[in-house]
Amino acid sequence: MRTPIDAALLSILLIAQAAHAQPETAPVAPAQSSDIPAPPDVVDPMLRPVARAQIEIATWDDALAYLRARSTDLRIALDEVTRAEAQSRTALAGALPQINGQAAFTHNLITNESSQISGLTANGIPIFTDVKTPYPNYLSGSIVATQPVVAFRTWNSIGTARVAVDAAKESVSDVKRQIALGVANAIVGVVTAERVCELNRIGLRNALQRLELTVRKEALGGASGIDVVRARQDVETARSTLVAGDESLRQSRESLGLALGVPDQIGVAPNVDISGLEQGTRAVCKPASSVDERPDIAALRTRMEVAHRNVNDAKYQYAPTLTLQSQLGTTTIDTGIAPNTTWNVQAVLNVPIWDGGARYGNVRDAKAQELEAFEKLTSQRRQATVEIARARRAVAVTEERRAVAESTRDLAIENDRLTRLAYQEGRGTSLELVATAQALREAEIELALREFETVNARVSALLSLATCPW
Repeated sequence: MRTPIDAALLSILLIAQAAHAQPETAPVAPAQSSDIPAPPDVVDPMLRPVARAQIEIATWDDALAYLRARSTDLRIALDEVTRAEAQSRTALAGALPQINGQAAFTHNLITNESSQISGLTANGIPIFTDVKTPYPNYLSGSIVATQPVVAFRTWNSIGTARVAVDAAKESVSDVKRQIALGVANAIVGVVTAERVCELNRIGLRNALQRLELTVRKEALGGASGIDVVRARQDVETARSTLVAGDESLRQSRESLGLALGVPDQIGVAPNVDISGLEQGTRAVCKPASSVDERPDIAALRTRMEVAHRNVNDAKYQYAPTLTLQSQLGTTTIDTGIAPNTTWNVQAVLNVPIWDGGARYGNVRDAKAQELEAFEKLTSQRRQATVEIARARRAVAVTEERRAVAESTRDLAIENDRLTRLAYQEGRGTSLELVATAQALREAEIELALREFETVNARVSALLSLATCPW
């Protein structure tokens, strides 16, 4: 593809050729655009684009499939829900009956043998039996059933555990929101890096073409050695920018891979419409009506409720407990007096009196934790409010920056055109020509960055106040 700067340099080349072929007094007619040949073909290994990633995603569904299967952050959040549900079941067990069995075999190493009356004969004569005391070998077993009847602390713990489950589930929703935001930023980063790499190669190709034309012009006497050196410097500058851009692309792909739970580079399919990323985000995350409904704020508010219930739990340590207990026991020892098997029922009242002040310390600690939870909620709510305002304001800011970048790019194009025109007429220098070319490349890259920054700002504004039930 022929660029304006290439056409100008070719015009200069034709003018130089005409100057050598005609007398010095003959006027030189300006070359017509139809007479300008195509720019020279250049071949360079660095013009080959970066290889596509072995793994590429094309839709949000592709990204969600990786996240559900491989995201460690999501798995940790779900495991926390499982832990909270397990702790809730543990708390419920404290209010249900407990049944425990015990069996024991006893062998006494030291015994004393004596005679005891074991009965009477028909004539009333006592019958003596040798007995070892204690019994050398015997078995005993018991089954104990316990049912709490009055247990304020246990009942409070059950409710606290259920609230903790709700807090864990709300935390999962916030983790999903953060993951969606991270993946969206990573996708935009990959697409941006690929666009920058493309612009870098266009810039290198143009620089190589200018160098080729300058070398030819020097051979015809229309350029000096310093013009060639400046053109070579421009090529090396373009190469340096290209190398940095390629590495940035690889790192962006690696960041997307880590966001999706894959320790490898993941690219974005070339047919992806980056402008549709916002619509894809809306499909997986729904806007919240207020900052209090944002998952992280809701989770902290629920955890503050847990902290308040923990204060009640510490206070309930002062309360008495009433437990109903029943025990069924048996033994192989036959004393002839007590039955081998016994069964009893007990009502056990436990009244705490003095423990050295441990319960008082627990109450103070629980109250301090409740205050900390309240301060954390207040702080996070303030930060969320500012974050939402900044995200929404960033949409307008990035739009303005994109407009400024576009205007700067247009001015760079015009400056480049005028500089080439002045150079063609002999009023400019090769230094100005190279400088304006570099400024144009930078302006093109800046515009590309600002365009993708605008898309990223819109996605961030959407996710700053959203719930993600995917």
